[in-house]
Amino acid sequence: MHSRPEGIDLAARSRARRRALQALYAWQMSGSSMNSVVDQFRHEQDMEVADLEYFEDLLRGVEAHVSELDEALKPYIDRDVAQIDPIERAVLRLAAYELKHRPDVPYRVIINEAIEVTKRFGADHGHSYVNGVLDKLAAQVRGTEKQG
Repeated sequence: MHSRPEGIDLAARSRARRRALQALYAWQMSGSSMNSVVDQFRHEQDMEVADLEYFEDLLRGVEAHVSELDEALKPYIDRDVAQIDPIERAVLRLAAYELKHRPDVPYRVIINEAIEVTKRFGADHGHSYVNGVLDKLAAQVRGTEKQG
């Protein structure tokens, strides 16, 4: 069991991930700039209970690396990224960003959170699909951590 880094509110991080998922979904569907999506979500009342810094890092990170993330997911998905359900696509991109660019977050936390938000917002069996894809990606990206 990993000890929790000092000062990190895990519940606030979970809320930040949920809000980031909703913001990513809005970004994917609207074609708006990420800046306008971030501004829109930042002004909503329950953002104060989320980890705002983490929320913004997730969104700006996905935006900056979306091609690289989609490329990393490609070997593990059964269709073009654009054809994946929009919620599941947002979850996969978010988790792929965390796996590749947030080594401070244990891969199990990333996968568990991805499964939970997919159960909450995605299609009936979407969480099984997300779990399968992320397990394979984590083995490739976080191989040493996964074996350890």
